[in-house]
Parts: sequence; C-alpha cells; structure tokens
Amino acid sequence: MKKYIQRLDQFYLPAGFRGRSAIVVQLWWIVQATLFLHSPQFMYAWRNWLLRLFGATIGKHVIIRPTVRITYPWKLTIGDYSWVGDHAELYTLGPVTIGKHAVISQNSYLCTGSHDYKSESFDIYAEPIVIEDEAWVAADVYVAPGVTIGRGAVIGARSSVYTDMPSGMVCIGSPAKPVKPRL
Repeated sequence: MKKYIQRLDQFYLPAGFRGRSAIVVQLWWIVQATLFLHSPQFMYAWRNWLLRLFGATIGKHVIIRPTVRITYPWKLTIGDYSWVGDHAELYTLGPVTIGKHAVISQNSYLCTGSHDYKSESFDIYAEPIVIEDEAWVAADVYVAPGVTIGRGAVIGARSSVYTDMPSGMVCIGSPAKPVKPRL
C-alpha cells in the first residue's frame, strides 16, 4: 500500500475548535464583511462595539481600522489605547492578547494556527499570541503561533517572528532577532 505524505480527505476539525457554533461564525463573517468593513474610518467606537457584541474584550479608546480582519473575535483581547492598522490580519484560531498602548501596524499578520506537516491527516492546531503592553509590531510583520512579544519591544517592518522577543528591544529580520535596546 502506498504511504501518503498528506491525506486531506482524513482531515477533521476538532470539536469546539472555533469556540462558537457555525451559525455564529458565519454571522460574524457577514457582519465583518459589511457593517465593520464599510464603516467610516472615524467610527472606532462602532467597530469596538461590534467586536464586543461577538465576545471580544476591547479596552477603552482602542483604534481598529475598518480593513482589519479578525477570524474569531471571541478569542481576542485588546488593552486600553491600543491601535490596529489597516489590513492587519488577526488570525485568531487561538487567543490573541494585545496589551495596553500597543500598536499592530498595517498589513501585519498575527497567525495563531497552523497544521502539523508531519501528520498524514494534516492536523490543525492553535497556540496563543501575546503582544505585551507598549510593544510596536511595525508594518507587514508576520507573528507565528505561540509567540510572545515583550513589553515595549519594537518589531521592525517586514520582519518574521517565530520565537519570543524580549522586552524593550528593537528586533528585526527574518527570523527576527534583537539588535539593540529601544531606549
């Protein structure tokens, strides 16, 4: 018998993986594609309200641009005064926690989930991402599942982050590495 490397016909989504029913998931995706996406830039409170309505924990005076995409808002926590820029993708298969006064810049991708490439059935998994207080994830940064970015760290534009980054450091590259203190 032929040994397969990957058999997608054997893939299954574990029970409860999404965290809500298929109906709630579809309803969120409809709301996100309409009421959220087409709201004017200045309607931050409206978008925050929509996210809270679907179970997100959103602090005060949070700025989320209308082009931000969030897979499952009930797995999202954002602290006070934080910003999420245009076209950022928060792929919340697992929890994403963004601290206070933190910035996720435009086109960045926070990816909490992936597949086990060694598994013939291509098993899916999710690991949390934590962006601590006062951190700045600059433009077009990829953050992998299970990563913590320390308090006050700066992740330089177009970096790829596969391991935890230390507090108070400027980190750049692919893979990102700390290069100097922020202050």
